[in-house]
Amino acid sequence: MIDLRLLREDPDRVRASQRARGEDVALVDSLISADERRRSSGVRFDELRAEQKAIGKLISKASPEEKQELLKKTGELAAAVKAADAEQDKAKAETEELLQRLGNLVHPGVPVGGEEDFVTLETHGTIRDFEEEGFTPKDHLELGNILGAIDVERGAKVSGSRFYFLTGVGALLELALVNAAIAQATAAGFTPMLVPALVRPQSMAGTGFLGQAAEDVYHLDKDDLYLVGTSEVALAAYHMDEIIEADRLPLRYAGFSPCFRREAGSHGKDTRGIFRVHQFDKVEMFSYVDPADSQAEHQRLLEWEKQWLDSLELPYRVIDVATGDLGSSAARKFDCEAWIPTQGKYRELTSTSDCTEFQSRRLSIRMRDGKQVKPLATLNGTLCAVPRTIVAILENHQQPDGSVRVPEVLRPYLGGREFLEPIAK
Repeated sequence: MIDLRLLREDPDRVRASQRARGEDVALVDSLISADERRRSSGVRFDELRAEQKAIGKLISKASPEEKQELLKKTGELAAAVKAADAEQDKAKAETEELLQRLGNLVHPGVPVGGEEDFVTLETHGTIRDFEEEGFTPKDHLELGNILGAIDVERGAKVSGSRFYFLTGVGALLELALVNAAIAQATAAGFTPMLVPALVRPQSMAGTGFLGQAAEDVYHLDKDDLYLVGTSEVALAAYHMDEIIEADRLPLRYAGFSPCFRREAGSHGKDTRGIFRVHQFDKVEMFSYVDPADSQAEHQRLLEWEKQWLDSLELPYRVIDVATGDLGSSAARKFDCEAWIPTQGKYRELTSTSDCTEFQSRRLSIRMRDGKQVKPLATLNGTLCAVPRTIVAILENHQQPDGSVRVPEVLRPYLGGREFLEPIAK
């Protein structure tokens, strides 16, 4: 959530952020009104309580006649105090509810607009000319069948659409990717973490996933637990309700977990293969930093993502995501999109978001710097979303005979093999 003091001091900035996101601007004025009622009712309650206590002290010293009048006044004050307390609780609850609905303040450098209004910042690698090489590229599903690596038919039989099995070298390729990604993150100073895939409501809400993203989340009603769509949730909530000493920052974690997404609203999109699925594994980077360092940390996370994609020898571009395509927690987000040959376009493979103090305020995570205790900043960055990375590797490194060249960074985790070879039918 945002700082209420900022809302009071610069409401136009908050309105501009909401407008840029394409969100309800009237929410800002409703929140200002609720906050004013919260504060005024709090003052009224304190005044009445003070008067009540003052009269209480007078009763023991009063004459019988005065005592009767004071007792009558005390009764009237008790009712007024109760009413003021109820009004304060109501205004506080309304303020909290409205504040939870408000998105993070957008960074002023973010391009304004919708999904297609991003700005391309960089382009890396060379897109292969398959026509010049003399063959038509196969898509990842056809290659997965040739290699005995992907089985979506049995995935659908067992679990339904958008589920799959990784088999043989497909399973080995996932394990190679996860191990290589964790190795890179560990070398960069991240603490590797295996995290829960089920979390409590306060963890999910605290990271901002029960707002605009709620329809994409799986909820287990019987247990009131949520399946995470990213290990960001567990990593953000890891230090919930804690105060971290400033000299411990930055804290960096690399979490591995299964991820679950309903893919609500994606009917008809990417229905072939494993690009958009309900369950997948992912290695996620997560940082806790001093707010003054969040923008620099955001650039560092992006550089680690680029290092990873360079090591996989994939052509990709970096985009600055537009305001209307930001998640509610993100003040700014950069995506790395890999070229997918059979789609003839770039598709998102990794993303990194600067969430500033938004999540830490909701989760009550603070830093102590000397005598000052204040919210810290949180950031997240995908290192390896496995299925999409497999899609990009298979399609970009395929050979005319259906084999796939293995990037050097993965070979130590695949027994040294240089190619994934078609299986004998």
